[in-house]
Amino acid sequence: MLINGQTVIQYVEQLAPKSYAYEGDKIGLHLGTLQKKVKKVMIALDVLENVVDEAIAEGVDLIIAHHAIIFRPLKHLRTDLSAGRLYEKLIKHDIAVYTAHTNLDVAQGGINDWLAEAVGLIDTDVLDVTYTDPLKKLVVFVPETHKDAVYQAITDQGAGCIGNYSHCSFQISGTGTFLPEEGTKPFIGETGKIEQVQEVRIETVIPASKQNAVIKAMKAAHPYEEVAYDVYPLEIQGKGLGIGRIGKLPNPMTLRELALLVKERFDLTGLRVVGPLDQVIKKVAVVGGDGNSFLGKASFRGADVLITGDIYYHNAHDAQADGLNIIDAGHNIEKIMKTKLAEYLRTRFAENGYSTEVIASGVHTDPFQFL
Repeated sequence: MLINGQTVIQYVEQLAPKSYAYEGDKIGLHLGTLQKKVKKVMIALDVLENVVDEAIAEGVDLIIAHHAIIFRPLKHLRTDLSAGRLYEKLIKHDIAVYTAHTNLDVAQGGINDWLAEAVGLIDTDVLDVTYTDPLKKLVVFVPETHKDAVYQAITDQGAGCIGNYSHCSFQISGTGTFLPEEGTKPFIGETGKIEQVQEVRIETVIPASKQNAVIKAMKAAHPYEEVAYDVYPLEIQGKGLGIGRIGKLPNPMTLRELALLVKERFDLTGLRVVGPLDQVIKKVAVVGGDGNSFLGKASFRGADVLITGDIYYHNAHDAQADGLNIIDAGHNIEKIMKTKLAEYLRTRFAENGYSTEVIASGVHTDPFQFL
């Protein structure tokens, strides 16, 4: 069974909701339509012409990219120039392009977590909080025979997370009453007769960004035609999300050793290092993409080194003066999203019985070379 393009994006946005993105970030559908069946999805960091050629050769229907293909307003669409030629190929071959950028950076289990995992960091935390997911309380009434199924369904979708604890709930038994009116098909009881049922009241918390997915799963697992439930806003703050991660190395190592590890883990031909190569590193911050605006935050949070890309000459001097080491591994380390997002979508497709294929682009898009 092939998946619809809209459903693919629902899975992407369950991982990285649009609300996580920076204001003004060019995310979402850039070209084409999602109102179609999709045989093959390709994950790409950049949508360059050789990436589009790869997609055409692979029979791809939808490209999910990290970097936008339309970032600035178009002044023209000339097919004799490189940008126009790229759009022409996409349109002629009915390939849609969707972008998940800062929302995928911010997402828990997104790019910055993937980078931190690749380096091997432990006890990680968000480096710079940019979004706090509001919490809500969900209350649902379930017949005792189905309480475990409904509880499992909602917690599988992210309900019940408080700090580092998951599957949190409060459950209490009571008596539910209802009268099935004409035209109903009650799971329990008879039409026109008041029914009393032993039910369980399940209370739990849900992040606002996951409310729709939790409610959908709850209704699917619940046996009743009409599910009795309430959703309340809460004053307490939810989990802070944001750009970058900071954590510890399992074992201290020198800056040189860490730089070589980064080079190996991200398959790099070279990188730039700021700081004494023999300095012992314990605490590490990592930011995918351009990390210039996070130097102060990394230093303030006590990082010994920031792993990032695109560091400017004078910013490197400032960091050096502040005692912050830098490993500039390049913007292209974000290519980790190609395999990781592909793995995520393959899992979601398989769980839901879809035969749509997901591939990671094999085209190397880093414009820089080391000689």
